[in-house]
Amino acid sequence: MKYAYSVFLGFFTVALGATASAELTLQSDYPGGNIIVEKRTPASVALRQDYHTSSRWWFYWNFEATAAPGEIVTFNFTDGKVIGTRGPAVSLDRGLTWRWLGSGTVDTEKRLTSFRYTFPKGGEPVRFAFAPPYQVSHLDRFLDTVSGNPVLRVDQLCQSKAQRDVPRIRISTPDTTPQHRIFITARHHACESMAGYVLEGIVAALLDDSEDGTWLRDHAELMAIPFVDVDGVEQGEQGKYRSPRDHGRDYAGEAIYNSTRAIRETVPPWADGRLHLALDLHCPHIRGNYNEFIYQVGQEDPAIWKEQQRFATLLAAVPDKALPYAASNDLPFGQAWNSGKNYTQGIPMARWAADIPGVRLATTIEIPYANVGDVTVTTEKARAFGATLVTAMRHYLESLDE
Repeated sequence: MKYAYSVFLGFFTVALGATASAELTLQSDYPGGNIIVEKRTPASVALRQDYHTSSRWWFYWNFEATAAPGEIVTFNFTDGKVIGTRGPAVSLDRGLTWRWLGSGTVDTEKRLTSFRYTFPKGGEPVRFAFAPPYQVSHLDRFLDTVSGNPVLRVDQLCQSKAQRDVPRIRISTPDTTPQHRIFITARHHACESMAGYVLEGIVAALLDDSEDGTWLRDHAELMAIPFVDVDGVEQGEQGKYRSPRDHGRDYAGEAIYNSTRAIRETVPPWADGRLHLALDLHCPHIRGNYNEFIYQVGQEDPAIWKEQQRFATLLAAVPDKALPYAASNDLPFGQAWNSGKNYTQGIPMARWAADIPGVRLATTIEIPYANVGDVTVTTEKARAFGATLVTAMRHYLESLDE
Protein backbone atom coordinates (compact mmCIF):
# COMPACT_ATOMS: atom_id res chain seq x y z
CA MET A 1 0.00 0.00 0.00
CA LYS A 2 1.32 3.47 -0.84
CA TYR A 3 1.65 6.10 1.84
CA ALA A 4 2.90 9.67 2.11
CA TYR A 5 4.17 12.00 4.85
CA SER A 6 3.83 15.65 5.66
CA VAL A 7 5.89 17.04 8.55
CA PHE A 8 5.73 20.55 9.98
CA LEU A 9 6.05 22.16 13.41
CA GLY A 10 5.91 18.84 15.20
CA PHE A 11 2.78 17.72 13.32
CA PHE A 12 2.89 14.46 11.39
CA THR A 13 0.24 13.23 8.97
CA VAL A 14 0.38 9.74 7.49
CA ALA A 15 -2.05 9.59 4.58
CA LEU A 16 -2.89 6.03 3.54
CA GLY A 17 -3.74 4.96 0.01
CA ALA A 18 -7.22 5.18 -1.47
CA THR A 19 -8.24 1.79 -0.08
CA ALA A 20 -7.52 2.81 3.54
CA SER A 21 -10.46 3.47 5.86
CA ALA A 22 -9.16 6.72 7.33
CA GLU A 23 -6.18 8.91 7.93
CA LEU A 24 -3.81 8.38 10.85
CA THR A 25 -2.39 11.63 12.18
CA LEU A 26 0.32 12.06 14.76
CA GLN A 27 1.37 15.34 16.32
CA SER A 28 3.47 16.69 19.15
CA ASP A 29 2.94 20.42 18.68
CA TYR A 30 1.68 21.12 22.21
CA PRO A 31 3.28 21.72 25.63
CA GLY A 32 5.39 18.70 26.53
CA GLY A 33 5.11 17.05 23.11
CA ASN A 34 8.11 15.08 21.85
CA ILE A 35 8.26 12.66 18.92
CA ILE A 36 9.97 12.12 15.57
CA VAL A 37 8.12 9.96 13.04
CA GLU A 38 10.32 7.97 10.67
CA LYS A 39 8.04 5.80 8.53
CA ARG A 40 4.66 4.09 8.31
CA THR A 41 3.47 0.68 7.14
CA PRO A 42 -0.24 -0.18 6.79
CA ALA A 43 -0.65 -1.09 10.47
CA SER A 44 2.35 0.41 12.22
CA VAL A 45 4.42 3.54 12.72
CA ALA A 46 8.19 3.77 13.27
CA LEU A 47 9.09 6.65 15.56
CA ARG A 48 11.64 7.79 18.10
CA GLN A 49 12.11 10.26 20.91
CA ASP A 50 13.88 13.57 20.36
CA TYR A 51 16.92 14.21 22.59
CA HIS A 52 18.85 16.64 20.44
CA THR A 53 19.24 19.14 23.31
CA SER A 54 20.94 16.48 25.46
CA SER A 55 24.48 15.21 25.14
CA ARG A 56 23.41 11.60 25.72
CA TRP A 57 20.50 9.27 24.94
CA TRP A 58 17.42 9.59 27.10
CA PHE A 59 13.94 8.08 26.89
CA TYR A 60 11.15 10.70 27.24
CA TRP A 61 8.46 10.87 24.51
CA ASN A 62 4.94 12.29 24.26
CA PHE A 63 2.65 12.45 21.21
CA GLU A 64 -0.98 12.58 20.10
CA ALA A 65 -2.56 10.30 17.51
CA THR A 66 -5.94 10.14 15.79
CA ALA A 67 -7.14 7.16 13.74
CA ALA A 68 -10.30 5.51 12.47
CA PRO A 69 -12.53 4.10 15.23
CA GLY A 70 -11.43 0.60 16.14
CA GLU A 71 -8.21 0.75 14.11
CA ILE A 72 -5.33 -1.19 15.69
CA VAL A 73 -1.95 0.49 15.31
CA THR A 74 1.46 -0.73 16.47
CA PHE A 75 3.97 1.92 17.47
CA ASN A 76 7.59 0.80 17.05
CA PHE A 77 10.34 2.84 18.69
CA THR A 78 13.62 2.70 16.83
CA ASP A 79 16.04 4.17 19.38
CA GLY A 80 16.28 2.04 22.50
CA LYS A 81 14.07 0.62 25.23
CA VAL A 82 11.74 3.52 25.97
CA ILE A 83 8.68 1.79 27.45
CA GLY A 84 8.35 1.36 31.19
CA THR A 85 7.05 -1.40 33.42
CA ARG A 86 3.38 -0.40 33.09
CA GLY A 87 3.42 0.24 29.36
CA PRO A 88 2.73 3.72 27.97
CA ALA A 89 0.65 6.35 29.72
CA VAL A 90 -2.52 7.24 27.82
CA SER A 91 -4.91 10.22 27.94
CA LEU A 92 -8.30 10.60 26.26
CA ASP A 93 -8.83 14.23 27.34
CA ARG A 94 -5.88 15.97 25.63
CA GLY A 95 -3.51 15.44 28.55
CA LEU A 96 -5.67 16.47 31.49
CA THR A 97 -5.79 13.01 33.10
CA TRP A 98 -3.72 9.89 32.49
CA ARG A 99 -3.74 6.16 33.09
CA TRP A 100 -1.30 3.36 32.32
CA LEU A 101 -2.14 1.36 29.22
CA GLY A 102 -0.62 -1.75 30.82
CA SER A 103 2.29 -4.03 30.08
CA GLY A 104 0.00 -6.39 28.15
CA THR A 105 0.09 -3.98 25.21
CA VAL A 106 3.89 -4.08 25.01
CA ASP A 107 5.80 -6.43 22.72
CA THR A 108 8.45 -7.80 25.10
CA GLU A 109 9.98 -9.83 22.27
CA LYS A 110 11.01 -6.53 20.70
CA ARG A 111 12.88 -5.58 23.86
CA LEU A 112 10.28 -3.13 25.19
CA THR A 113 10.34 -0.94 22.10
CA SER A 114 6.83 -1.53 20.75
CA PHE A 115 3.20 -1.21 21.85
CA ARG A 116 -0.15 -1.58 20.13
CA TYR A 117 -3.37 0.35 20.64
CA THR A 118 -6.98 -0.01 19.49
CA PHE A 119 -8.37 3.47 18.86
CA PRO A 120 -11.69 4.38 20.54
CA LYS A 121 -15.01 4.27 18.74
CA GLY A 122 -15.58 7.99 19.10
CA GLY A 123 -12.58 8.85 16.95
CA GLU A 124 -11.21 11.29 19.53
CA PRO A 125 -7.48 12.06 19.63
CA VAL A 126 -5.41 9.99 22.04
CA ARG A 127 -2.21 11.09 23.75
CA PHE A 128 0.55 8.66 24.62
CA ALA A 129 3.60 9.34 26.77
CA PHE A 130 6.41 7.55 28.53
CA ALA A 131 4.78 8.59 31.84
CA PRO A 132 1.96 10.96 32.84
CA PRO A 133 3.23 14.47 32.04
CA TYR A 134 2.96 17.33 34.51
CA GLN A 135 2.89 20.66 32.67
CA VAL A 136 2.48 24.25 33.82
CA SER A 137 -1.21 23.87 32.94
CA HIS A 138 -1.53 21.08 35.53
CA LEU A 139 -0.08 23.34 38.21
CA ASP A 140 -2.35 26.21 37.14
CA ARG A 141 -5.44 24.02 37.43
CA PHE A 142 -4.40 22.92 40.91
CA LEU A 143 -3.64 26.47 42.05
CA ASP A 144 -7.07 27.58 40.85
CA THR A 145 -8.59 25.18 43.40
CA VAL A 146 -6.68 26.76 46.30
CA SER A 147 -6.61 30.40 45.20
CA GLY A 148 -7.64 32.89 47.83
CA ASN A 149 -6.01 30.98 50.68
CA PRO A 150 -4.36 33.69 52.84
CA VAL A 151 -1.26 31.58 53.57
CA LEU A 152 -0.54 30.91 49.88
CA ARG A 153 1.40 33.23 47.62
CA VAL A 154 2.42 32.44 44.06
CA ASP A 155 4.85 34.74 42.29
CA GLN A 156 7.70 34.65 39.82
CA LEU A 157 11.21 33.53 40.73
CA CYS A 158 12.54 34.89 37.43
CA GLN A 159 12.00 34.56 33.72
CA SER A 160 13.52 31.73 31.74
CA LYS A 161 15.70 32.08 28.67
CA ALA A 162 12.55 31.71 26.53
CA GLN A 163 10.80 34.42 28.58
CA ARG A 164 8.52 32.07 30.50
CA ASP A 165 7.70 32.80 34.12
CA VAL A 166 9.43 30.42 36.55
CA PRO A 167 6.72 30.06 39.22
CA ARG A 168 7.53 30.20 42.91
CA ILE A 169 5.15 28.98 45.62
CA ARG A 170 5.28 30.42 49.14
CA ILE A 171 3.28 29.17 52.12
CA SER A 172 3.49 31.01 55.45
CA THR A 173 1.18 32.31 58.13
CA PRO A 174 0.94 36.11 57.86
CA ASP A 175 2.48 38.24 60.59
CA THR A 176 4.50 35.41 62.10
CA THR A 177 8.22 34.64 62.22
CA PRO A 178 8.71 30.97 61.40
CA GLN A 179 11.06 28.78 63.43
CA HIS A 180 11.86 26.74 60.34
CA ARG A 181 12.12 27.28 56.63
CA ILE A 182 11.66 24.58 53.97
CA PHE A 183 12.92 24.80 50.39
CA ILE A 184 11.73 22.30 47.75
CA THR A 185 12.54 22.00 44.06
CA ALA A 186 11.39 19.78 41.20
CA ARG A 187 12.02 19.37 37.48
CA HIS A 188 15.71 20.15 37.31
CA HIS A 189 15.35 17.49 34.63
CA ALA A 190 12.34 18.42 32.53
CA CYS A 191 11.13 14.89 31.80
CA GLU A 192 10.83 13.83 35.47
CA SER A 193 7.10 14.43 35.63
CA MET A 194 6.07 12.27 38.60
CA ALA A 195 8.05 14.63 40.81
CA GLY A 196 5.56 17.35 39.81
CA TYR A 197 2.62 15.35 41.15
CA VAL A 198 4.49 14.71 44.40
CA LEU A 199 5.21 18.42 44.84
CA GLU A 200 1.55 19.23 44.18
CA GLY A 201 0.66 16.75 46.93
CA ILE A 202 3.08 18.46 49.31
CA VAL A 203 1.53 21.87 48.68
CA ALA A 204 -2.01 20.51 49.05
CA ALA A 205 -1.13 18.83 52.37
CA LEU A 206 0.50 21.99 53.71
CA LEU A 207 -2.67 23.94 52.92
CA ASP A 208 -4.94 21.31 54.45
CA ASP A 209 -6.44 21.79 57.92
CA SER A 210 -4.94 18.51 59.10
CA GLU A 211 -2.72 18.19 62.15
CA ASP A 212 0.37 18.10 59.93
CA GLY A 213 -0.64 21.06 57.78
CA THR A 214 -1.66 23.18 60.76
CA TRP A 215 1.56 22.48 62.68
CA LEU A 216 3.77 23.25 59.70
CA ARG A 217 1.96 26.48 58.87
CA ASP A 218 2.32 27.55 62.52
CA HIS A 219 6.03 26.73 62.70
CA ALA A 220 7.50 26.81 59.20
CA GLU A 221 7.57 28.69 55.91
CA LEU A 222 7.78 26.94 52.55
CA MET A 223 9.36 28.10 49.32
CA ALA A 224 8.96 25.73 46.36
CA ILE A 225 10.09 25.92 42.74
CA PRO A 226 7.97 23.38 40.80
CA PHE A 227 9.67 23.85 37.38
CA VAL A 228 13.37 24.67 37.60
CA ASP A 229 13.68 23.87 33.87
CA VAL A 230 10.34 25.35 32.81
CA ASP A 231 11.42 25.78 29.18
CA GLY A 232 12.36 22.11 28.91
CA VAL A 233 9.07 21.05 30.50
CA GLU A 234 6.96 23.09 28.10
CA GLN A 235 9.10 22.39 25.03
CA GLY A 236 9.01 18.63 25.58
CA GLU A 237 12.73 18.22 26.12
CA GLN A 238 14.56 15.55 28.08
CA GLY A 239 16.40 17.98 30.36
CA LYS A 240 18.61 15.15 31.59
CA TYR A 241 22.17 15.54 30.27
CA ARG A 242 21.23 18.89 28.74
CA SER A 243 24.22 20.34 26.92
CA PRO A 244 26.49 21.95 28.07
CA ARG A 245 25.21 20.86 31.49
CA ASP A 246 21.77 20.29 32.90
CA HIS A 247 20.00 22.34 35.53
CA GLY A 248 20.65 19.64 38.12
CA ARG A 249 24.39 20.30 37.96
CA ASP A 250 24.27 24.10 37.81
CA TYR A 251 25.11 24.78 41.47
CA ALA A 252 28.90 25.16 41.21
CA GLY A 253 30.86 27.89 39.47
CA GLU A 254 28.89 30.48 37.52
CA ALA A 255 25.26 29.52 36.93
CA ILE A 256 24.31 29.32 33.25
CA TYR A 257 20.51 29.17 33.70
CA ASN A 258 18.31 32.00 34.94
CA SER A 259 16.38 29.80 37.38
CA THR A 260 19.39 28.23 39.08
CA ARG A 261 21.09 31.63 39.26
CA ALA A 262 18.00 33.09 40.92
CA ILE A 263 17.82 30.21 43.39
CA ARG A 264 21.46 30.64 44.32
CA GLU A 265 21.00 34.39 44.79
CA THR A 266 17.69 34.48 46.66
CA VAL A 267 17.55 31.38 48.85
CA PRO A 268 20.54 31.99 51.19
CA PRO A 269 19.36 35.45 52.38
CA TRP A 270 15.78 34.16 52.66
CA ALA A 271 17.04 31.21 54.71
CA ASP A 272 18.32 33.56 57.42
CA GLY A 273 19.83 30.67 59.37
CA ARG A 274 16.44 28.89 59.59
CA LEU A 275 16.48 26.77 56.42
CA HIS A 276 16.38 23.44 58.22
CA LEU A 277 15.09 21.27 55.37
CA ALA A 278 15.94 21.39 51.67
CA LEU A 279 14.42 18.77 49.36
CA ASP A 280 15.00 18.14 45.66
CA LEU A 281 12.51 15.81 43.93
CA HIS A 282 13.61 13.63 41.01
CA CYS A 283 12.68 10.53 39.02
CA PRO A 284 15.21 7.82 38.11
CA HIS A 285 15.67 5.67 34.99
CA ILE A 286 13.13 3.34 33.38
CA ARG A 287 13.38 0.06 35.27
CA GLY A 288 15.72 -2.16 37.27
CA ASN A 289 17.72 -1.62 40.44
CA TYR A 290 17.43 1.88 41.96
CA ASN A 291 14.64 2.61 39.47
CA GLU A 292 11.73 0.73 41.03
CA PHE A 293 11.77 1.97 44.63
CA ILE A 294 11.78 5.34 46.37
CA TYR A 295 15.10 6.34 47.85
CA GLN A 296 17.21 9.19 49.14
CA VAL A 297 20.49 9.99 47.43
CA GLY A 298 23.09 9.98 50.20
CA GLN A 299 25.26 13.03 50.76
CA GLU A 300 29.03 12.89 51.04
CA ASP A 301 29.01 14.99 54.23
CA PRO A 302 28.70 12.56 57.20
CA ALA A 303 26.66 15.06 59.24
CA ILE A 304 24.10 15.52 56.44
CA TRP A 305 23.98 11.76 55.80
CA LYS A 306 23.20 11.26 59.50
CA GLU A 307 20.25 13.65 59.16
CA GLN A 308 19.11 11.82 56.02
CA GLN A 309 19.09 8.59 58.02
CA ARG A 310 17.03 10.23 60.77
CA PHE A 311 14.55 11.47 58.18
CA ALA A 312 14.47 8.01 56.61
CA THR A 313 13.39 6.48 59.91
CA LEU A 314 10.58 9.02 60.27
CA LEU A 315 9.44 8.63 56.66
CA ALA A 316 9.39 4.83 56.88
CA ALA A 317 7.30 5.05 60.06
CA VAL A 318 4.46 7.08 58.47
CA PRO A 319 1.44 4.75 58.43
CA ASP A 320 -0.78 4.01 55.43
CA LYS A 321 1.65 5.26 52.80
CA ALA A 322 0.21 5.27 49.27
CA LEU A 323 3.66 4.30 48.01
CA PRO A 324 6.06 2.15 50.06
CA TYR A 325 9.40 3.41 51.32
CA ALA A 326 12.17 1.58 53.17
CA ALA A 327 15.23 3.28 54.66
CA SER A 328 17.35 0.35 53.54
CA ASN A 329 16.83 1.42 49.92
CA ASP A 330 18.62 4.75 50.37
CA LEU A 331 21.82 5.04 48.35
CA PRO A 332 24.90 6.07 50.37
CA PHE A 333 27.51 8.22 48.73
CA GLY A 334 30.18 6.13 47.05
CA GLN A 335 27.86 3.30 46.04
CA ALA A 336 26.41 2.46 42.60
CA TRP A 337 25.96 5.62 40.51
CA ASN A 338 26.21 7.99 43.52
CA SER A 339 29.95 8.68 43.35
CA GLY A 340 32.21 11.63 42.69
CA LYS A 341 32.49 10.95 38.97
CA ASN A 342 28.72 11.48 38.60
CA TYR A 343 29.20 15.11 39.61
CA THR A 344 32.03 16.17 37.31
CA GLN A 345 29.79 18.69 35.51
CA GLY A 346 28.78 20.35 38.76
CA ILE A 347 26.84 19.73 41.95
CA PRO A 348 23.08 19.30 42.50
CA MET A 349 20.79 21.53 44.52
CA ALA A 350 20.86 19.39 47.68
CA ARG A 351 24.67 19.36 47.76
CA TRP A 352 24.71 23.14 47.34
CA ALA A 353 22.00 23.68 49.97
CA ALA A 354 23.92 21.60 52.50
CA ASP A 355 26.44 24.46 52.77
CA ILE A 356 23.85 27.17 53.53
CA PRO A 357 24.30 28.25 57.19
CA GLY A 358 21.74 26.62 59.47
CA VAL A 359 20.74 23.79 57.12
CA ARG A 360 20.21 20.50 58.93
CA LEU A 361 18.75 18.24 56.23
CA ALA A 362 19.45 18.63 52.51
CA THR A 363 18.33 15.65 50.50
CA THR A 364 17.31 14.36 47.08
CA ILE A 365 14.46 11.86 46.78
CA GLU A 366 13.97 9.72 43.69
CA ILE A 367 10.35 8.74 42.87
CA PRO A 368 9.92 6.04 40.18
CA TYR A 369 7.79 6.77 37.15
CA ALA A 370 5.69 3.61 37.03
CA ASN A 371 6.10 1.27 40.00
CA VAL A 372 7.46 1.06 43.53
CA GLY A 373 8.03 -2.65 43.89
CA ASP A 374 4.70 -4.28 43.13
CA VAL A 375 2.74 -1.04 43.65
CA THR A 376 1.79 0.91 40.53
CA VAL A 377 2.56 4.61 40.67
CA THR A 378 -0.43 6.71 39.61
CA THR A 379 -0.88 10.46 39.64
CA GLU A 380 -3.18 10.08 42.64
CA LYS A 381 -0.68 7.97 44.57
CA ALA A 382 2.14 10.38 43.71
CA ARG A 383 0.11 13.24 45.18
CA ALA A 384 -0.66 11.10 48.23
CA PHE A 385 3.04 10.39 48.71
CA GLY A 386 3.52 14.16 48.84
CA ALA A 387 1.26 14.16 51.88
CA THR A 388 3.36 11.34 53.34
CA LEU A 389 6.45 13.52 52.96
CA VAL A 390 4.66 16.36 54.75
CA THR A 391 3.99 14.11 57.75
CA ALA A 392 7.65 13.08 57.85
CA MET A 393 8.79 16.71 57.51
CA ARG A 394 6.61 17.74 60.40
CA HIS A 395 8.02 15.00 62.65
CA TYR A 396 11.56 15.86 61.59
CA LEU A 397 11.20 19.57 62.36
CA GLU A 398 9.40 18.81 65.62
CA SER A 399 12.40 16.70 66.65
CA LEU A 400 14.69 19.71 66.12
CA ASP A 401 12.66 21.67 68.70
CA GLU A 402 13.01 19.00 71.40
